[in-house]
Amino acid sequence: MTLEAAVQLQLGALDLDIALEIRAGEVVALLGPNGAGKTTLLRALAGLIPVSRGHVHLDGAVLEDSATGTYVPTEKRPIGFVFQDYLLFPHMSVLDNVAFGVSARGAGSGVARQRATRWLERVGLQELASARPSQLSGGQRQRAALARALAPDPRLLLLDEPMAALDASARTEVRRDLKRHLASFDGVRLLVTHDPLEAVALADRLVVIENGKLVQEGTPAEVTERPRSAYVADLVGVNLLRGVAEHGSVRTDGGHVVAAAGATSGEVFAVIHPRAVALHRQRPEGSPRNVWQGRADAIEIAGDRARVRVIGPVPVVAEITPASLAELRLAEGSEVWLSFKATDVGVYPA
Repeated sequence: MTLEAAVQLQLGALDLDIALEIRAGEVVALLGPNGAGKTTLLRALAGLIPVSRGHVHLDGAVLEDSATGTYVPTEKRPIGFVFQDYLLFPHMSVLDNVAFGVSARGAGSGVARQRATRWLERVGLQELASARPSQLSGGQRQRAALARALAPDPRLLLLDEPMAALDASARTEVRRDLKRHLASFDGVRLLVTHDPLEAVALADRLVVIENGKLVQEGTPAEVTERPRSAYVADLVGVNLLRGVAEHGSVRTDGGHVVAAAGATSGEVFAVIHPRAVALHRQRPEGSPRNVWQGRADAIEIAGDRARVRVIGPVPVVAEITPASLAELRLAEGSEVWLSFKATDVGVYPA
């Protein structure tokens, strides 16, 4: 059982061109900046937006194919969709909301309500069956939307930013519940998220798209350890450079040379963790091979760490303690020296 899709379409300024394959039982998280085409791709898979060129195959069945003119309407596709704002019908009870999807696929009202009741029990909402959506908390609305999507027994489950409407205090518990419910679904699962923690917690594989194109995919560890775009590097909080390796160094696209112990030859990415970057008010002495002067452009304090963006020959973010920040008397605009070792630079092929 698999989803195999190739989707090409133009929507405003977005030129979407994505090929995707997902195995049954696999949870895939779709990541990307705003406007990358994540929600558009989900809507195309659901048949809500027709593809200009390409196809959508699910379990070997053709749901859409531009070459043959095949198009299965949304309501006839074995797909469950949890929208970002859940889109529960406000005038219906929770039970009727969940039963709606089953009825829409041809089941009688009795069968639909029986199946909806079973799903409300599974997601722990049986005592709220007669409530209206406005009487539910954010987490309860999400569970109701998930039950509505799963009650018709779909083969593909699409979730668009399932945590976006929740406040921070509710996300941990709801994420845990969602992970459990996703594990009980044996079909194909694809979720859109902008939260790397959510993606890593829920997904077996990450797919990153930017400007409508796939830029990187792999397990959470593969993507976070070897980012291949500035967006992914920012997402996981590391510095990413691109250049040409020259026997122990990397010449960046801007022409600056960075010492990198693992560099040999060819086009490469070089990654430096911000915690490996030391900051100084005077030129440092000692062994670090990478030393240059710059200016503290932005300082952000989060918990027990301070992130300092240093503008210089190569812009780099350093991560130090608030105590070190105070000791250095650093402020935005301050002149500063940075240093890091050649052994702290990770290098891999571009």
